[in-house]
Amino acid sequence: MHGSSFTFYCVVIGFGSEWARVEEDCRMAIHYDSHSVKAHYMLGLALLNKQELAEGIKELEKSLELGRGAHPASYMVEEIWQELSKAKYIEWEGLSKMRFSQLHKLNATCKEALRNYNSLDNPAADVSEEHLNELDEVFREAAKADTPTEVPDHLCCKITLDVFRDPVITPSGITYERAVLLDHLNRVGKFDPVTREVLEPHQLISNLAVKEAVDVFLSEHGWAYKIR
Repeated sequence: MHGSSFTFYCVVIGFGSEWARVEEDCRMAIHYDSHSVKAHYMLGLALLNKQELAEGIKELEKSLELGRGAHPASYMVEEIWQELSKAKYIEWEGLSKMRFSQLHKLNATCKEALRNYNSLDNPAADVSEEHLNELDEVFREAAKADTPTEVPDHLCCKITLDVFRDPVITPSGITYERAVLLDHLNRVGKFDPVTREVLEPHQLISNLAVKEAVDVFLSEHGWAYKIR
């Protein structure tokens, strides 16, 4: 998909129409070039517009993967991440509501079963408040993963304070968001923002350990995808 075509699609999207045509053209573009970042990106948006959330997310993730490989610090990568984050947050929100409803029903069922079991020995007795509180605590613990809190500091960039997307580590051992650090090196100067040591772009190394930790955290705490 060429730049002019991409511009056209942006205009189309601005008017919120012709998504079927966007999907068709993107699929054709991917058929001829499966590594087209823009084609996967626009296909993802088209699928999201059709309420095909899972497939839309899949295409955006593919686009992000390709974009990071080709132009890790480009505006396109950031744009893809923004759209993917919105979609992933919507996905989490839907699943979270479903899990909350299931836990609420299961809690009520467990309490009823506890009361029935207790009445077998003493029909006149009721379940103790302590047992009911213990049961509530169990379900509170089960719901913790869906309760928004704070993202751990070690998973956030020291400059943006946002969760890492593409973390890189410098020779001084400090991890930054790649695009933000490259922008600093280009605009401010070739030095580490924290240590002030001389730093060149080729010295940056992907911090795979932090990236994996972020991926695991986001997979377990989808609320962290929310754009601030």
